[in-house]
Amino acid sequence: MAFTPGHTRPGVAPPPPFVTAVGASVAVWCGVFAAISVWFEVTDKFASGPHAADADALSVVNWYVAAVKLVGVATAVLAVVEPPSFLRPRVVGVLLWAAFATVTIYVAGSLAQAVAMLTGMAGDAERLDLASAGYVLAFLLAAAGFGLLAFSYAGRAGLGKREVLLGICGAPLVLGSILVVLPMLLRATGLLSP
Repeated sequence: MAFTPGHTRPGVAPPPPFVTAVGASVAVWCGVFAAISVWFEVTDKFASGPHAADADALSVVNWYVAAVKLVGVATAVLAVVEPPSFLRPRVVGVLLWAAFATVTIYVAGSLAQAVAMLTGMAGDAERLDLASAGYVLAFLLAAAGFGLLAFSYAGRAGLGKREVLLGICGAPLVLGSILVVLPMLLRATGLLSP
């Protein structure tokens, strides 16, 4: 439900049109990336090739990441529509800051990895190409979009530093669950090779 003058919740002002457009764009971006994860599963992308031995584990990770991306869709939408009555503005604010911090940390990590590859410290610089740059640019744009949504919503809802800090603390938890906890659990169950 869109914000309407007679139905806005106390303390949450409606977003300007530009912010609404950014919210819609970020929601579509997250939706497209979730669809790519689903496409990987439908086409059995990892069933053959160098990762075939870990196809089941990669499938679990892929579905988990698709769910995280769908939470991103919902978060972007909640930034620009009137939230349901059971959802407090503080919760939406924390989700927005967490999304912003998560994508920003991911971009920073990708840039650090690219620098390490280009300087010869790690990896193969030949693997960096235009597609790699486009991928990082897409995530950089998403981070900027979530940042704009978080700042705008915080101002419109009168949120403070608490929501910012809670959201930023959520980012390492999200990334850690994907990059550390889930692989550890998959190795413990024997789905992921050591």
